[in-house]
Amino acid sequence: MILFPAIDLVGGRVVRLANGDRSRMDVYSDDPAAVARDFLARGATWVHVVDLSSALGEGVAARDANAQAIRAICQVEGISVDAGGGVRSMGAMRRLADLGARRIAMGTALVRDPALARQAASEFGDMAVADVAAKDGVVKVNGWREGGSLAADDLVARLAEMGFRHLVFTDIARDGMQTGIDASAYRHIAEVAGFPVVASGGIASAADICSLAALGPEVIEGCITGRALYEGALTLEDALAACG
Repeated sequence: MILFPAIDLVGGRVVRLANGDRSRMDVYSDDPAAVARDFLARGATWVHVVDLSSALGEGVAARDANAQAIRAICQVEGISVDAGGGVRSMGAMRRLADLGARRIAMGTALVRDPALARQAASEFGDMAVADVAAKDGVVKVNGWREGGSLAADDLVARLAEMGFRHLVFTDIARDGMQTGIDASAYRHIAEVAGFPVVASGGIASAADICSLAALGPEVIEGCITGRALYEGALTLEDALAACG
C-alpha cells in the first residue's frame, strides 16, 4: 500500500484546512520542497500535492507561487508527485505534467465536464486520477464549496467506463480532523469503482492505516495523511510501517 504524505499549498506555503474550509487554515512551512525532502529522507516515495489556490480560485500571484512550489517538489530526486487542485482543463493537466507530476488528479470536471474527463483519461492514461470528494454520500465540487444531488456512488460507478484506473476518495467530514477513518466506506467505494481506491480523510493513527492495509491491495491502493504528520500525532516512519 502506498503512503502519500500530503503537501497542500496556498500561495506557495504548506497548509492544512479543516473540512476543506479556507477560513480554518494552519500554515506549517514556507518551504514545500524542504518538506518533500524530509519526507523522502524518512522513507516516503510519493507525495500528494494539492494546489488549493487554484482549486479555490485565488489570485494569479498565489497560483504562480504554487506552480513554482510544485516544480520544486517534482525536482526532489526520488519522490514521485501525485498532484491536483483546480484541474479543469487539458491545459491544466499538461501544465502539471510539464512541472513533473507523475499522477494528475481531476475532480470538478468529472461532474461538470465529463467529456473533458474522458479526454484526460484517454490522453494521460495511468497518470490520470479521478478525485472524488463527498460529504454524507453527496459529491462536492469547486474546492468542496458546491454540491448537488449527485450521489458519490453514481459518479464512482462511471469512472472505469470513463477510462480511469486510479481514484482518490475523500471523506470531507473527516478531512483534516484526525477523527479516524471508516474502513468499510472505502471497501464499498472500491467495490462500486471496480478498482482499488486511495483513501483520504481523517487518518489519525497507525491503527487507521493498518485497518486500511488489512483490506488488501484489491481494495486499497494507498492512503493520504497530512495533519496527523504535521502535528506529531503520527510519525511518517510508523505510517510507512503500517502500510506493510
